[in-house]
Amino acid sequence: MTDSPVALITGGGSGIGAAVARQLLDAGYRVTVTGRGEARLRAFAEELGEPEGLLTVVGNAAEYADVQAAVDATLKAFGRLDTAVANAGFATHDSVAEGDPEGWKEMVLTNVLGPALLIRASIDALKETRGRIVLVGSVAGFVPGPGNIYGATKWAVTGLAENTRRQVTDWGVGVTHIAPGRVETPFWDSYGSLPPGHLLTADQIAGSVVWAVRQPDGVDVNTVVVRPLGQPN
Repeated sequence: MTDSPVALITGGGSGIGAAVARQLLDAGYRVTVTGRGEARLRAFAEELGEPEGLLTVVGNAAEYADVQAAVDATLKAFGRLDTAVANAGFATHDSVAEGDPEGWKEMVLTNVLGPALLIRASIDALKETRGRIVLVGSVAGFVPGPGNIYGATKWAVTGLAENTRRQVTDWGVGVTHIAPGRVETPFWDSYGSLPPGHLLTADQIAGSVVWAVRQPDGVDVNTVVVRPLGQPN
């Protein structure tokens, strides 16, 4: 167990993050999940039967002290870090011309600053294991939507993934950008309803993450866009 690989997942208590955590645990990984809600993290651990290889850490993905504390706790508990998954993020589901600016700052900080903070906090440990950074973006980071500020944050993640790859590849660290289309997760709770048409499941997206993470040494899968059939944009 002490030699098994270790992953840290921000926003790992629900949705895609939780699905990634479950699949990695099933694959023999030890996993740290972070989130702002202590009750949600506790419920997630209880749901899984509080496995020995799961560590939950309460913290805000947009606060560097919290992110560094999660990395430190992971290294203290498990002794290494092989994969850092920047999954925390949300949308205000409004537009630049008609939306409420009050919610934009937190969205930008979580969606854009958060992944950068995780990279900064984890890179030294990932150099040691020649590990992998995974950034969970969105197809909105490739296809512009009318007035879509959330999409602008995900365009930033698209750029961050390639900028990061160009620096860390010489250190033996891989970077994978997973860009999902429409997925049935709590992401849509603040929207009020699920979007029309076929949606992917969180487990299907998690499968893509785990596939990329478990590639052979020397293989760097960089960008994976996963849409449900029928999604045109």
